[in-house]
Amino acid sequence: MRENRLPPVPGSTDCSPARLRQLKLIAAARVSACRSTSRQQVTDIVRVTVDNEVDTTTFKAIVDDVAGDALR
Repeated sequence: MRENRLPPVPGSTDCSPARLRQLKLIAAARVSACRSTSRQQVTDIVRVTVDNEVDTTTFKAIVDDVAGDALR
């Protein structure tokens, strides 16, 4: 019987620099559209946007970049 498992989540090494830029731009656009006022809102939006495509360090870097731009 075949197992019903999802394919493994791609690691950060599988995510190309172009895909990282795309994810960051999408997250920034969503944060801007929502007019986020707190870092937690930004973090939640980025979490939904990247959806396990990046590692924790990259996730934090994207949050820092997007929050820096949105919360000024």
